[in-house]
Amino acid sequence: MEGDRLTVPPNLEDRSQRSSISSTGPRTLDVLVYLINDAVVRLTVDNLPSATVLELHRLIRDALRLPEYALEVFSLWLVSPLLEVQLKPKHQPYKVCRQWHDLLFRFTSCSEDEIFEDEPSLQLRRNVFFPKRKELQIQDEGVLQLLYEEAKYNILEGRYPCDPADCEMLGALVCRLNLGPYDPGQHTACFLKEKLDSFLPSHLCRRGHGLFSALWKRGTRPPAYEQGLLHAYQMVPEDGACEENAALHRHYRAYLQKCHELPYYGCAFFSGEIDKPSQGFLHRGGRKAVSVAISLEGVYIIDSKEKLSVSVSPGQHVLLGLHFQELSWDHTFPSEEEHILWLEFDGESEGTAVNKLLKVYSKQAELMSGLIEYCIELNAAAEGDLIDSSTPPPEPQSPPARRPHPKLQRQNSVLCSRIQHLSTIDYVDDGKEIRRVKPRRTVSFFGRQLSNTATSYSAVRGAENLEQG
Repeated sequence: MEGDRLTVPPNLEDRSQRSSISSTGPRTLDVLVYLINDAVVRLTVDNLPSATVLELHRLIRDALRLPEYALEVFSLWLVSPLLEVQLKPKHQPYKVCRQWHDLLFRFTSCSEDEIFEDEPSLQLRRNVFFPKRKELQIQDEGVLQLLYEEAKYNILEGRYPCDPADCEMLGALVCRLNLGPYDPGQHTACFLKEKLDSFLPSHLCRRGHGLFSALWKRGTRPPAYEQGLLHAYQMVPEDGACEENAALHRHYRAYLQKCHELPYYGCAFFSGEIDKPSQGFLHRGGRKAVSVAISLEGVYIIDSKEKLSVSVSPGQHVLLGLHFQELSWDHTFPSEEEHILWLEFDGESEGTAVNKLLKVYSKQAELMSGLIEYCIELNAAAEGDLIDSSTPPPEPQSPPARRPHPKLQRQNSVLCSRIQHLSTIDYVDDGKEIRRVKPRRTVSFFGRQLSNTATSYSAVRGAENLEQG
C-alpha cells in the first residue's frame, strides 16, 4: 500500500527537473509547480508575465481538485537552496523570477558563482499566515494529505527539531500510511531498518560515525531506533469497522495534531549566525550558524550543528524560543556593517533578573523583522475581530503578578530553550545609566514590541549609552 494517495490528474507529471518555466509556443508558457514530495503540476498559462500568484493558485486548485478554502491554506513559494520566499497573491511570479539574482545579492552572502548558478522553483506550500487552529477544522482529504506531506518533509529533513520518542511515534504513522496496518509476518525490525530514512530523520538513521559512535563503543550500545519504531507501529490504533479511506483521514489528522505540539510548526525559516559564548583561556568565541524560525506565535532560534549529551540524539535543537509577548526586537544596518536582528527578552544572570540582548547576524534580518511586525499586526486584528463578535468584555482586572523566572537547568528535550548556549548582552537600568548585570531590570532598550498591558514584558524608555559587547 502506498502513502502518496493524492489523486493526480493525467496532466501532472511525477518527477521533473527543477525548472518552473518552459516555452510551449509563441503565446503560452508551461509553468511547473512543485509539491513538497516533488510531484509536479504542469500549467499552460497565457500571458504569463502578467499572471499573478492568485491566478496561478486557482489553476493549481482546479488541477488538484481541492476545495475553495485551499487558497487560504496554501501559498506559492519561490524556493532554492539559497533562499525561500513566500509570494503575495498580487505578486507576478514570472517577474520575481527575473529578479531572483538581485534578491540573492540582497538577502544572501553567497558568491557570485553560486548566485548565477542558482535557479528557483515554484512550490505549493503551507501559508505561514494560516492559523494552526483552523487546520483542526479541515475535512478534505486532499488538503490534509498535502499538509501531512509537508509536515513529514520538515520532520525527516530535520527542520522541525523533535525528540526521538516523538519521532518514533510520527514515524509509526508514516509506516501505517505507507505500508498499511501492522503485519507481524512482514513488518519486522529488519524490514523497517532497510527503509529507516523514509520514517525517521536522518540523524536517527546514521550509525558508526563521529563522537557519539566513540562514546557508545566505550559503554552502552547505540539505540536501535528501528526497534522503537516497530513498537510504535504496533501501537497505532486500528478500527476494523472503519473503511480504509476514513482510516487514512484519521492518521493524517493524528500526524498533524502531533506536529502542532511543536512550537515552530508552520514557521518560515531564515538563515543567520549568532555569537558563541567565549571559551578557554583566550576567550575565543566566533559564531555559529542557526536557523531563525518565525510563525504567527513567535520566534525560535534553532541550532543544527551542536551535539548534545549521549542521552539525546544529535540533531537540531532549540536554543531560544520566544512568544511575541516575551520580546522586543529591532533591525539595524549600520553603515558598512552587517545587518543585525536584535532580540530582547527577560532572563537572569547568576540569580539576578536582567534584560538580555541577542544579536542575529543575517542579510535576511530585514525580512525577519518585517515578518515579525506583520505577524503581530495579524494577531492584533484577529483579537479585535474576536472581541467585536463576542459578548461584552468582563470588568477589567488587575494584571497577574509577574512570576519569577525559574533557574536555568539542562533539559533533555530538544524543544527546551538552552539560553546557557547563547552569548547575550545582559543589562539593567538603575535610573541613572544602563549598565550590565545589575540587580533590577526596568526598561526595554527597544521600542518595537507587542503592545499588551497583560503581557509580562514591558518597555519604558530607550537609552543611548548601552555598552556594546
